[in-house]
Amino acid sequence: MQTTNNTVLITGGSTGIGLAIAEVLIKAGNEVIICGRRESKLLEAKQKFPQLHTRVCDVAQKSAREELYQWATSEFPHINMLFNNAGIQKEIDFLTGASGLYDEESEIETNLVATIHLSALFIPHFLQQQKECAVANVTSGLAFIPLKIVPVYCATKAGLHSFSISLRSQLAKTNVRVFEIAPPIVKTELHREAQARKQSQRGIAAPAVAEATIRALKNNHYETIIGEANVLKGASRIAPKFFHNLLNKVATG
Repeated sequence: MQTTNNTVLITGGSTGIGLAIAEVLIKAGNEVIICGRRESKLLEAKQKFPQLHTRVCDVAQKSAREELYQWATSEFPHINMLFNNAGIQKEIDFLTGASGLYDEESEIETNLVATIHLSALFIPHFLQQQKECAVANVTSGLAFIPLKIVPVYCATKAGLHSFSISLRSQLAKTNVRVFEIAPPIVKTELHREAQARKQSQRGIAAPAVAEATIRALKNNHYETIIGEANVLKGASRIAPKFFHNLLNKVATG
């Protein structure tokens, strides 16, 4: 796929992997739009990269997703790429019931429902374009071997992995390409709880994920599993129960 002269929307693009992907796409000659919940972070991103277009949007809200679609396609009618990158991760203990499941942030809405809904909104617009278009979903190595302390996060990423496969099959004969990027632990705000336990010191840097993403787009590698995430995917085929227990033992100390 061509990696220049595109118009790209990245959800959760003001920090971490999203901002790193925005940077490499800008440098490659693309028009880049980012959205996020926090206006302060969007302003910081724009100060760093003045070429960015920004939009405050909480993708966990259905009405906000619809407004984002209407605004993006109106202001940028040639938009042809959607990066579903927004995500949150929470440690939830089901032994305490529903505590933390539906507090300030919903993992299910942000990580899974938003991706599905935004894809459904943008794909008909993409099908009308004359050029190649793309939907790129950021999943995780934990889609293959789950970590028990973040069960909902793992479930949403496993769902996104499955969704990406099905969507790719549906769109195979169209101009819309479907990519999945599955990183391992990355040194971003997403893993702030893991950082408190010193688990994410081994994580890779967000720019490394961004560079791997651009290579995947350029070479039409529709499923890109990065770094240690490859180990988890392989383990899921060999001995999933054994590696699940091993991963959880290492993660919880």
